[in-house]
Amino acid sequence: MSHILITTDYLRPGDESDQYLRGHGHTTVHEPMTGRRDPESLVAALAGTDAALVANEPLTAEVLSRAPRLRALVRTGVGYDSIDIAAAGKLGITVSNLPGVNANAVAEYTLGLLLAAARHLVHSATGVRAGSWPREDGHELRGSTLGLIGYGAAARAVVPLARAFGMNVLCTTNVPETERTDPAVRFVELSELLATADYVSVHTALTDRTRGLLDASAFARMKTTAILINTARGAIVDEPALADAVRTGGIAGAALDVVHEEPLPADSPLRDVDGIVVHSHLAGQTAEARRASGIKGAEEVVAALDGRPRFAVNTLFLQSR
Repeated sequence: MSHILITTDYLRPGDESDQYLRGHGHTTVHEPMTGRRDPESLVAALAGTDAALVANEPLTAEVLSRAPRLRALVRTGVGYDSIDIAAAGKLGITVSNLPGVNANAVAEYTLGLLLAAARHLVHSATGVRAGSWPREDGHELRGSTLGLIGYGAAARAVVPLARAFGMNVLCTTNVPETERTDPAVRFVELSELLATADYVSVHTALTDRTRGLLDASAFARMKTTAILINTARGAIVDEPALADAVRTGGIAGAALDVVHEEPLPADSPLRDVDGIVVHSHLAGQTAEARRASGIKGAEEVVAALDGRPRFAVNTLFLQSR
């Protein structure tokens, strides 16, 4: 019997994932992550834990080194940049994610942000609430060009939705040529995508290569009428540079579901910039995606504890022990 910690805030005692884990003979404890969690509270939560279903806690080498029983970590999502996977591997801890588990949710949400930005929906609703009656012209998506940065499951799910609206789709990616088979997508270099796209939508993982990828020089390449959409990771965008680009008319605006620091700090450069709308990291948060994340996450925990993880992302580090 193993002791399993669950920190993902939408998973609850007695739900399907909890029943699955207990049905396999394990004990569970729920410690939902709300807001920021300091390292000492993470260490305390992990005490006596064999495996954990986690959200976006900063599971650093220091924190992991103080969890001697821990054998498996499973992210109830796709991104795992908050976990030091190399340190975990050296400690014999498998780290898994759930690829594609919320792709449909993210794709639909991305189209929602595109439509809201194109038709100034947030500005209109805010104006009406304030007592005015905004009547600015919007733009149709049909005939415009969407540029996707990244070609993972969510980006691929965006393509048919964008095509249904009559958009042209470009993509820049490092996936092998053999995977670039969708005839509805034209694959280009980042510089061409930035210069051509009316909407730039970020779907790539946060890595050393992509951190700060969209900086002042990137915004200078974009159309002055372009809109940036980010449902991936906040740190991919240089936030002061984005704020400056929108404020000075370098680009038209941005709709951000993710930011570098969450919740958004009071002193963030993104605050009070006309044309920038920040949402509260909701792209993957549908009832359907949450249910799938809980069930698939529980299945992966059991598989990892049995020594047969299906979605381990740190196998290389485990093998190098």
